[in-house]
Amino acid sequence: MLDDRVRSVLERLERQDAEERAAGVPRQQRARQVAPTTGRFLFSLVAPQTDCEVLELGGSRGYSSIWLAAGVRIFGGRVLSLEHDAVKCEAWRANVAEAGLEETAELLEGDAFETLPAIDDVFDLLFLDAEKEDYEELFRLAREKLEPGALVVADNVLSHEDALGAYSRARQAAPYLLSVTVPLDRGLELSVVLR
Repeated sequence: MLDDRVRSVLERLERQDAEERAAGVPRQQRARQVAPTTGRFLFSLVAPQTDCEVLELGGSRGYSSIWLAAGVRIFGGRVLSLEHDAVKCEAWRANVAEAGLEETAELLEGDAFETLPAIDDVFDLLFLDAEKEDYEELFRLAREKLEPGALVVADNVLSHEDALGAYSRARQAAPYLLSVTVPLDRGLELSVVLR
């Protein structure tokens, strides 16, 4: 749930993100976190589920991880977040600890192309928010870790339509998925695994 600790960290991260954008901090150095309304949307997807297992590809400094972890904490579950940037991993750990969510969220540091195949778990939700050119391959690697009924949420599909339009079209054409583009913030592609 969104207790005072969680709200405080989320608000701080939102302020830092706005300040970095206003100051023109280069994209690679910024948090590159989801918009607050997307965070609330992610929370609403996982909060009603029992024992919800979430795989996040692209944890950055932990903003979306905190929304997800606060949601799964309600009825049980966990978030496994993958991130390769060592500086962002350090910030992720500090932010998740400050929010009091260490029991619900776990970080796996390293290149997702190496760490993801070694994960021997099955997930109910996959949140994809990594480098745009990697979405297709990351989806392929994560697909075997999703059972029927699992939901895939990919961020930035409208703000980066030139890079991710093909990703959305491929999900919508796949016979084993039911997919829809949701025009929330930077655009989300929601894909339910049918089989």
